[in-house]
Amino acid sequence: MGKGCITATKYFLFLFNLFFFIFGALIMGFGLWVLLDNQSFIAVLQESSTTLKVVSYIFISVGSLSMAMGFLGCIGAIYEIRCLLGLYFTCLLLILIAQVTAGVLIYFQRDRLKHEMSNIVKGMLVNYTGQNRTTEHTWDYVQRTMKCCGWTGPGNWSENVSIRNSSVSMYPCSCRNETLPGTDVKETGLCEHLSNDLPVYETGCMHSVEGWLLENCGVILGICVGVAVIELLGMILSMCLCKSVVQEDYTKVPKYRL
Repeated sequence: MGKGCITATKYFLFLFNLFFFIFGALIMGFGLWVLLDNQSFIAVLQESSTTLKVVSYIFISVGSLSMAMGFLGCIGAIYEIRCLLGLYFTCLLLILIAQVTAGVLIYFQRDRLKHEMSNIVKGMLVNYTGQNRTTEHTWDYVQRTMKCCGWTGPGNWSENVSIRNSSVSMYPCSCRNETLPGTDVKETGLCEHLSNDLPVYETGCMHSVEGWLLENCGVILGICVGVAVIELLGMILSMCLCKSVVQEDYTKVPKYRL
């Protein structure tokens, strides 16, 4: 391979690693969002779901490692260090295998995850009190914005401890259908109603929430596919550049004096 081709490959690999670094930052940012977000349905799950917390930590770890690999690849490409390029190729291969394995596991465990999510929501509905809890306020927000009530339907609320023990007819305020006559609209907590016909939405939130999760999964999948493509190109370029470098020239590495 000519010197011009080597130079072009070197800078091309540098640019790819720069994009790889950025995609790694996006994955890490998504993991942090899943772990820290308290304004979406994720907040309902993260308090009780160990699986979701583990997944968020995996995203953070993979994103951080991807950023480190991007930096390593940039250094190896610019200074044409074969040992760094070889290490970079090996790490990319391991990351790609880990990503494919994780994707396969999630695909085959999707029914289990769906069942776990359903149990978490139903358990939260049973113990709902309307107090200042992040998960309860988040679920109230989900019901108001998606115009739904309960998980499979408003009947799920009949198992709520506070409603069952109340001497009056109660219903979750966030289920209030504003198009129906009834008491004043409140955003959180339990509301009293004098009639047996409660002014609530008749549809459950399951399909709306699943649609929301699928929509966000599409974004995540797109990012992961983009990262995988960059990983493959980075592996190819690093192998080509590694073969083109006759021997390591460590004099190219910048030296720092204490």
